[in-house]
Amino acid sequence: MIDAPASPTDTEVAAAAALAGAEIVRARYGRRHSRIDKGAGDFATDVDVAAEEAILDVIRGARPGDAVHGEEGGRRGAVDAVREWLVDPLCGTLNYATGSHLVAVNVALRYGPAAVADPFSGEVFLTDGETSWVRYDGDGDRQGRTGLRGLRVADGHDSGPVARRLPAGEEQLAPTADTRLVDVNLDPPFPGAPAFRAVDLLAHSGFVEHFRPRVVSTTLALAWVAAGRRAAYVTDGGDLSGSVHFAAGIALCRAAGCVVTGVDGGPVGPEGRGLVVAADAETHGLLMSLIRGGGRSA
Repeated sequence: MIDAPASPTDTEVAAAAALAGAEIVRARYGRRHSRIDKGAGDFATDVDVAAEEAILDVIRGARPGDAVHGEEGGRRGAVDAVREWLVDPLCGTLNYATGSHLVAVNVALRYGPAAVADPFSGEVFLTDGETSWVRYDGDGDRQGRTGLRGLRVADGHDSGPVARRLPAGEEQLAPTADTRLVDVNLDPPFPGAPAFRAVDLLAHSGFVEHFRPRVVSTTLALAWVAAGRRAAYVTDGGDLSGSVHFAAGIALCRAAGCVVTGVDGGPVGPEGRGLVVAADAETHGLLMSLIRGGGRSA
């Protein structure tokens, strides 16, 4: 008797779906794209739509009974589906449209495994809900792919963390605040204003004393916190736990052992406000003290 092939795990489905979307994003980079206006200065492109369809094809093939909520297509699938996938096919559309590589493809099973793919580094950051790791591809620039492949941040000993090319493989994510780099999202909306304004945090003398600010405008930065490439990430907002933009990154960071709260220090969830994700408790505590201090400190 021949055994039937094993069904892929949810983590494998998340990874395959994210990589399918990333392949579309990478292959169409640098071309002329049609623009789909969403209002208030926001827009999608034909690449966002195509990448989402590629992701949906993978999920539908592996989990036909599940629902999928995509940024571009909304919720699709059975109304009474118990399980739902959250999909952001191109996080950083404006970056991408202007020729930047700072984008991510996010796929998360609600309350379950998740994957964040970097289309240009060849990396996919994964969690099964309990542990998290990065899988990287060391295939150079084969097949016409753009960017350095298999490039990750490694321990540079005396010189600190540095980018090094490694062969294909994977390793567990290990958060650390050693870089002192903190990404602060400055994109609207700003529901926390006037009590909390991300721009005020950047202007706080205590912030620049302890940290080096970065603004990349993509939730790829959350994966970087889990991987030790950023000390923290801060954004305004409401409940982001079920957001197609943030769910995968939050899942990665939690599984990696990061400290994850709202900007008010409370749990991320229905009553939550925004995100403060830090590599360790000390970094989180310092950021919260600056946020609670409010305003601009001379």
